[in-house]
Amino acid sequence: MSVTSRYRNAWESFWSEAPEGPGAVFWDAEPMLTAGRHLAHFEPHVVDPGLPMIDLGCGNGTQTRYLAERFGHVVGADLSAAALDHARRADPGGQAAYRQLDATDKAEAETLHAELGDANLYVRGVLHQCEPDDRQPLADALAALLGEHGRAFLVEPTQESKAVLMDLVQGPEGPPAKLAPVLRHGLTPGSVPEEAVPEYLRAAGLSVLASGELPLISTEYTADGTRIELPSTWVVAGRAR
Repeated sequence: MSVTSRYRNAWESFWSEAPEGPGAVFWDAEPMLTAGRHLAHFEPHVVDPGLPMIDLGCGNGTQTRYLAERFGHVVGADLSAAALDHARRADPGGQAAYRQLDATDKAEAETLHAELGDANLYVRGVLHQCEPDDRQPLADALAALLGEHGRAFLVEPTQESKAVLMDLVQGPEGPPAKLAPVLRHGLTPGSVPEEAVPEYLRAAGLSVLASGELPLISTEYTADGTRIELPSTWVVAGRAR
């Protein structure tokens, strides 16, 4: 099974119109507020830091480049060719490699695993943007990419975050400027119950090794200047050893 054409087209149109530069889109927060915070919880569970690191759903590559400063071989993977164009332009020195990947297609994941071997994965806010029927295939593909020795860090908005977003959308001034194009392209966040994430992973043959809560930091602010944060949960997963 592969991701629906509606979502593929939505991501292509979004990234084709997205402005260049760090912080230009709603979720493109500074790495020290995102991947930097996540690594503090992820790295203690990484068995082999020498494995390739895949930033799955890399978008314009802001977090990918940060990861490339800390790991020897980093691949930014995304469904959208337009997103990868942004990422490559922002990385003229080639700190990372970039690869188009439908991460709900296990065959594509197995092909990449055959090239890279076992890999560690950084997955920020991908599952909740999948159609319900694509969520288990995504988890199955993650398991294929991890192999026997890789570890995955997944962070997803909670159901509470949907209420935060709805308050922003329905406010008197309408959605913030960087949130509006997300909605216009039909990239509304799905409602994935927090307890469902570990179940998808376990059904894929993975064990949950650690979990916790952290806010997902956005690049937008409320009218009073408060940075918008979305409640989220994180999970570290891998094969039981």
